[in-house]
Amino acid sequence: MTATGTVTRVLRDREAGLYLGGVVGGGLAGSLLWLTAGVWVKDLTGSSALAALCTFAVWAPTLFGPVLGTLADRTRRRPLLVRTQLALALLLLTLCAVDSADRLWLLFTVLVLYGATGVVQDAARGALGPRVVDRELLGDFNGLRTTAGEGVKLVAPLLGAALYAAHGGAAVAVLTAALFALTAGLYAALRVPEPHPAPTTTGWREQVAAGAGALWRAPALRPLVVGGGAVMLLAGVNGALVFAVVDEGLGRPPSWAGVLYAAQGAGSVAVGLLAGRLLRRWGDHRFAAGGTALFAAGAALRAVPHEPVALMASVAIGAGLPCVLIAALTAVQREVPDEVLGRAVATAHTLLFVPNALALGLGAALVAVADHRTVLVVLGVCGTAVAGALLARRQTG
Repeated sequence: MTATGTVTRVLRDREAGLYLGGVVGGGLAGSLLWLTAGVWVKDLTGSSALAALCTFAVWAPTLFGPVLGTLADRTRRRPLLVRTQLALALLLLTLCAVDSADRLWLLFTVLVLYGATGVVQDAARGALGPRVVDRELLGDFNGLRTTAGEGVKLVAPLLGAALYAAHGGAAVAVLTAALFALTAGLYAALRVPEPHPAPTTTGWREQVAAGAGALWRAPALRPLVVGGGAVMLLAGVNGALVFAVVDEGLGRPPSWAGVLYAAQGAGSVAVGLLAGRLLRRWGDHRFAAGGTALFAAGAALRAVPHEPVALMASVAIGAGLPCVLIAALTAVQREVPDEVLGRAVATAHTLLFVPNALALGLGAALVAVADHRTVLVVLGVCGTAVAGALLARRQTG
C-alpha cells in the first residue's frame, strides 16, 4: 500500500480522526500558552531572564515523567484525557487576573501545572494509540501526529502574537481555555474499548520502576531510546546556535530565525506523512539512523554562510529529527505490554526530551566561548556517529 493509501486509511477512521483532532487542539492551545507567556512576562517586567523562565517552567515536569506517567496506567486513559483537558481549561481562566508583575506567580504556577499535566497526557495518548488504530498502522499514525503537531507550531506563533498585540494576555488565556475544552469534547467522543486497570499489588516505587524496566528488558528498545536521547542532546545544542547562525553567519536580523524555524517545521510536516511507509520498508533502527544522518548533515551545513544552504539545512534538520522520535515511540507502543505502557511512554519521553532541554544551556555556553561554525561541524560528526551506531545495532540485532 502506498504512503497516501495508508495515510488516507488512518484519516478515514473515525476514532483516529477524533484522536488527531485532539492532538491538534491541545497542541495549538499549549503552543499559544507558552509562546505568549514569555511575551507577557517580558511586557510586565522588562526581564528577558524571567521571560526565558517560562519555557523552563513548562519543561521542568518532564524530569518527573516516570512518576507522572504512572497515573496513565492506574486509570482508563480516555477519561483521564477528558478530565485533564477540562481541568486545564478552568485553570487557564485564572490568568485573566494577571495584570501586573506581582501576580506573575499565578502565571508560573499555571505553566508548571500545564507542564505536569502535559506529561500525564502524553503518556495517556501514547498508551491509547494502539487501541485507536491497528498496530500495523502505528507508524503512519505517529507520523500524522508529528505532522499535526508541527503544523500547529507553524500557525501558533502568528495567531498568538496577533491576538496578544490586539487584546492582551487575558484574551489568549480565554482562547486557550476554549481550545482545551474543545479538545476534551473530542476525546470524550472517542469510542475505544478500554478495560479498567487491574488493582495494583506493588508499592508506588515498584510501579514507577516498571516503566523503565519494560524499556530495559526489550533489547530492540534500548538503542532507540538511548540513541534518540543522544540525538536530542545534539539538537538542543543546535537550537541554541540559531541566533548565532542568523547574526554572525548570515548577517541577518534576529527575526530571520523565524524563517529558519518555518523551514524546519516544513521538513517535519513532510516526513510525518511518509513515516509509516519508511518504517515498514526500513525498520525501526534503519529509519532512525537515516533521520539522524539527515539531521547531522543539516547541522553541519548550517556552518555555511549562505542563505539557500541555511534554508536547506533547516529543512533537513526538521525532516531528520522526528524520525528517531517516531521510531522510538512506535517501537515502545508495539513492544511494551498495555498494563505498563503509560509509564514506559513517559519514561521514554523523559530520556528523549530532558537531554534536549539541558543542551539548550550547554549550547548557550558554547556559543559564548567557541565559533559557532566549529560547534556545528562537531555536531555533524557526532550525529553521524550516532547514526552509525543505530545502523550497526540494526545489523547485529
